[in-house]
Amino acid sequence: MTKLEDIRNGASIAGVVPNQTVEAVSVEWIGDQAINLVYRVPGGSVSETTLYRDDEHRLAVEQRGRAWSFDADGSLLRLVTEANRIKLAHYFDPYLAIHTSLVDPLPHQITAVYGEMLPRQPLRFLLADDPGAGKTIMAGLLIKELIARSDLERCLVVAPGSLVEQWQDELGEKFSLEFDILSRDMIETSRSGNVFNDRNRLIARLDVLARNEDLQQKLASSTEWDLIICDEAHRMSASYFGGEVKYTKRYQLGQQLGQICRHFLLMSATPHNGKEEDFQLFMALLDGDRFEGRFRDGVHYADSADMMRRLTKEELLRFDGRPLFPERRAYTVKYELSPEEAALYSAVTEYVRTEMNRVQRFAEQDGKKRNNVGFALQILQRRLASSPAAIYQSLKRRRERLEAELAEARLARNGGRASFNIPGVSDEVLKNIDEYAQDEIDEIEDLVSTGATTAETVEQLEIEVQTLKGLEIMALDVLRSGKDTKWTQLDRILDDELMIDSEGNRRKLIIFTEPKDTLHYLLKKIRARLGKPDAVEVIHGGVTREERRKVVERFMQDRDMLVLIANDAAGEGVNLQRGHLMVNYDLPWNPNKIEQRFGRIHRIGQTEVCHLWNLVAADTREGEVYARLLEKLEAAREALGGRVYDVLGELFEGTALRDLLVQAIQYGEQEEVRAKLFQAVDGAVDQQHLLDLLQRRQLTNDTMPAARVHELRIEMERAEAQRLQPHHIQSFFVEAFRHLGGQIKRREEGRWEITHVPLSIRERDRQIGSGVPVQKKYERICFEKSKINQQPVAAFVCPGHPLLEAVISLIREQYDYLMKRGAILVDDTDAGEEITALFLLEHSVQDGRPTATGKPHIISERLQFAAIDRSGAATNAGIAPHLNLRPARPEEIACVEDLLQADWLRDDLEKTAMRFATVELAQSHVAEVKARRIPEIDKVEQEVKARLKKEINYWDARAFELQEEERAGKKTRLNWQNAQRRAEELAERLKRRLEALDQERFISALPPRVRGGMIVIPRGLLASRMPAGENPGALTGFSEDPIARREIEIAAMEAVMAAERALGNTPTDVSAQKVGYDIASYDPRADHLRFIEVKGRIDGADTVMITRQEVITSLHEPDKFILAIVQVENGFAREPRYVRGALDTREPPFEHNAIQFSIKSLLERAEVPR
Repeated sequence: MTKLEDIRNGASIAGVVPNQTVEAVSVEWIGDQAINLVYRVPGGSVSETTLYRDDEHRLAVEQRGRAWSFDADGSLLRLVTEANRIKLAHYFDPYLAIHTSLVDPLPHQITAVYGEMLPRQPLRFLLADDPGAGKTIMAGLLIKELIARSDLERCLVVAPGSLVEQWQDELGEKFSLEFDILSRDMIETSRSGNVFNDRNRLIARLDVLARNEDLQQKLASSTEWDLIICDEAHRMSASYFGGEVKYTKRYQLGQQLGQICRHFLLMSATPHNGKEEDFQLFMALLDGDRFEGRFRDGVHYADSADMMRRLTKEELLRFDGRPLFPERRAYTVKYELSPEEAALYSAVTEYVRTEMNRVQRFAEQDGKKRNNVGFALQILQRRLASSPAAIYQSLKRRRERLEAELAEARLARNGGRASFNIPGVSDEVLKNIDEYAQDEIDEIEDLVSTGATTAETVEQLEIEVQTLKGLEIMALDVLRSGKDTKWTQLDRILDDELMIDSEGNRRKLIIFTEPKDTLHYLLKKIRARLGKPDAVEVIHGGVTREERRKVVERFMQDRDMLVLIANDAAGEGVNLQRGHLMVNYDLPWNPNKIEQRFGRIHRIGQTEVCHLWNLVAADTREGEVYARLLEKLEAAREALGGRVYDVLGELFEGTALRDLLVQAIQYGEQEEVRAKLFQAVDGAVDQQHLLDLLQRRQLTNDTMPAARVHELRIEMERAEAQRLQPHHIQSFFVEAFRHLGGQIKRREEGRWEITHVPLSIRERDRQIGSGVPVQKKYERICFEKSKINQQPVAAFVCPGHPLLEAVISLIREQYDYLMKRGAILVDDTDAGEEITALFLLEHSVQDGRPTATGKPHIISERLQFAAIDRSGAATNAGIAPHLNLRPARPEEIACVEDLLQADWLRDDLEKTAMRFATVELAQSHVAEVKARRIPEIDKVEQEVKARLKKEINYWDARAFELQEEERAGKKTRLNWQNAQRRAEELAERLKRRLEALDQERFISALPPRVRGGMIVIPRGLLASRMPAGENPGALTGFSEDPIARREIEIAAMEAVMAAERALGNTPTDVSAQKVGYDIASYDPRADHLRFIEVKGRIDGADTVMITRQEVITSLHEPDKFILAIVQVENGFAREPRYVRGALDTREPPFEHNAIQFSIKSLLERAEVPR
């Protein structure tokens, strides 16, 4: 039994903490019955405990297991080292989230995540790329990378109601990130009473949070969020009105969200509404100090370029340098009403005008009623323009509803006046109607359009019902006549040559309408026209989420589905880029919706020119105004290109288009009114005005030049060659899973079946898991994206998957102690005779900011392998040297035992590694972080000082003025003491912020840590020492003289470099980095890198050893990998021979560190360099 006396500094002790061995850092006796022990756990953190004699029974000092005894099981050390490498995968795979997600991101998405957002600590950022740029993909990549860095546990996404399900779907399907949508049921059944503490990954509807104060209180008292993302963040805007800030409920929610998280990301394609002061209020959500106080033109200029990224559609490129978005073209299709339609139009418009004029009477007494009736009449007018079916059904429903009200009023009448109990809708709802989901809009429109009336007496209501009956009969006559000139125009468009492809097949078409009545009317007519009922589908607010998804999937995949008829339920968040032809059967009164609709087909993945037909009745009052707008827009597109469609929502800044159309309906017969309306339209679409809007849309000078895209693609190719997914992950998982008792079998190529998941793995998932629980069996799993969607569909196992995470956690828990115990391994590819020590080193950089837990605030971390020789010289050992080594056998250790007892291996080896890490690695790491962070901090300090000092001066001066006015006996709206207090508060705020910035500027290195180590015996040493019979295989192909060997390697490298230059390529020697190839050569003709592994051998050599890492690199990049074999004779290198493609059909089993290939068989498939 272990005694307290056995515990000494440096000892490895079991029983101090559960299931782990700790290292004693210091031991202090307390009398003779207890010790105070300071110990270090395998993760590196230091703790303290008191141990008594009573504890001795559970303690065990590992005799041989002391630190750096190098007697651990080599195969287990390889396994746990790889578990640690995968757990810390982002150190070794710079684009981990891309390689483990079901997306193929584009250049602008990669630079946003890896160039703009990840380096910012903490993140306070506005992502303002154009619509259709794939901001959800960028958010998903960011979340996955932060999770990989252990920097994200709690994440909240706040989005408009119509987009929450799309967020949930995309994060789940593309990134395997399980998020719950906040629901009423979830709130009511919360286990803790605070739903925000029950779940770590949540999506919430913007207005559910903004309108519910109780929820906001719970949000404020919940555990801090690591990341909050706000989509369509421009909806959280505030504005100045009469000199005062008008804070909306949404803006106040935005302020609260910014205070309860570390990382805060706003996403909006339209953050600037044209008013600089409003934009600065919006940016204050990210940093209140930088945007404090009212924007005063000429006084407050705020540079926000370092807090946001904005790229417009025209600047987005593919990896091959071509524009990402194709051209857009729009056509105005005018039509004239038939005499019957014109008569109906005149009669309904006269009814609408009369009621609109009457409703003005309610302006003073009942604003809500006025707005409801006005809204109802606008709906009626839009349905009149939509279709005979829509106006007939609308008039009929309105007449039936008012008749029912009339019947009730007659029963209740006690005099000449009756009170109508017609429910209305609040002004705020009507004002923000465009921000509701389509099903909610449909509900509100139906409620208001059928019930809102100006009638105040039974007699007035009777008259209105009679009028509606007459209009209803007229509408029914038009509907039955079959004369619909608008449909006739659509019928002609269906015969347009663009509707048919080069093979004579009909192309896919999307038709946007507004009322559901028109939608079903068109459905019937188009099905009859095409003669194929299955070729036409519909989407509207009443279609369920699941059904909508099926329709969209069918439109994208089924070539027999030709026409999709939709209202604006498909205008937001639905991707329809399989089609490139679109008709606006009904034109929205909010021009922003045209842009949204166009965005359904004009988005990432669209390869064809997009065509849009806008149908408009030119001989109606509102149609005349709309036709003028569309014609002017077409002329502007000729001059400025398709980007004019990106600013439709911002054209009418003074009077909204909706108001212009209402004016046209009411007063359109008056010449001066028509002239004013045309003037307003012409001004909105004036070329200079459009140029100003386009300039303003840019907001920043962000660009994505073709040269940067090219540079990024080459960088991505390098990352592809050394990624962990799929081959490194697969071979580790299979080995570790079987080691833990799991049963797994190969099935189809690249796919596996798991017939038994041990209880220990499932239990571990219950302890650490946060998503879908680990199953008992898996019919199929795979590690490559391309292998998922076969039958049966496979689970994609990658970092972050609960099964892999549970396996890694168990392997690390059981064997992490071996990392610092060390083992002896053999390098079968090294013909040298020098033993080396290999260490895994970690170093971190911190700043001076405090954290809630009191731990250092880490702003950058690195992890790397280093090799140390007997002289103490240290070199980079590559990205996974342990995989190219195998455990030494007892007889191999015995034959070099004398060398293993050398002082340099037994004394101060860890100090040598620490010295290298401190001087060589950490120092340059700190310098690199400072070079990036200090200019950023200086910029923030400069902006904060400038803004707050101006505000302080303003309020100081204002206080002085007010004091003078009070002394002079004048009455002032503001008390001078309040102004003085405001100045003092701002001064205190400035002081606090500058102190915080000083803490950020205090950047320093934490002491490096040695996470693990091993001794490496070269095979050349074993070959020279072991008897011939016991030699594990002669090293053929190597020269026995180490100097000659080095000369052969150099000659081979030079021969290949020369061959590459002769081909016109640009080769770079990367052999010192040990990344699985020796030369990265850029081929300008193919515009790609070639990854070349060079093997120099003496003439007559039989075999060549290829490391595990080199084989896996060839599997990762089979089209770009080349094995160059160079035969060297008498110092002269022959012309290299290139073996192209993967060196094996699959990765070697985990225990294989290298494979011996026959040079003869390799040369049979080799060719001259080309």
